[in-house]
Amino acid sequence: MTHFETTILRQSGVTLDSDLADTATARANIFDMTEATEAAVLRPRDFGGFPHDLRAALAARVARLAGDEYLALHFATDAEDRIALADPSATDAELAGVLAFVDKVANQTRDITADDILALQAAGVSDADIVRLCELVAFLAYQTRVIAGLRLMQGVAP
Repeated sequence: MTHFETTILRQSGVTLDSDLADTATARANIFDMTEATEAAVLRPRDFGGFPHDLRAALAARVARLAGDEYLALHFATDAEDRIALADPSATDAELAGVLAFVDKVANQTRDITADDILALQAAGVSDADIVRLCELVAFLAYQTRVIAGLRLMQGVAP
């Protein structure tokens, strides 16, 4: 895989023949490390309480909340039977607390309080899984912003 095949460059439209090709090549290590991070948060060996299909659905959901339908579709391909959760209006009785937390972290990060963490713990979510959720959303915040920035640098609306 070359750095031009990473999610960030594919989703932003940066190709070998684009104006940003030289810049992307000069920063290839960043794109390669970002791709490795994506694999670590979306498809980790130790997935805890959040299997890969659920992580993909949550990633698609967060991308939609960020207004990036193309990135959402990219993640949705791995959501399998959990695809409905990729829609930010979707609810699930078993995952209600997790979905509310993910939505809040994605859109209102500064409003997260200890009560939000306590609510997840009360719902039976382990501390390790709370960290896993935060890692996923934090990575997606980074990824969506980099993609949006690269699109803007090319004159493409995010």
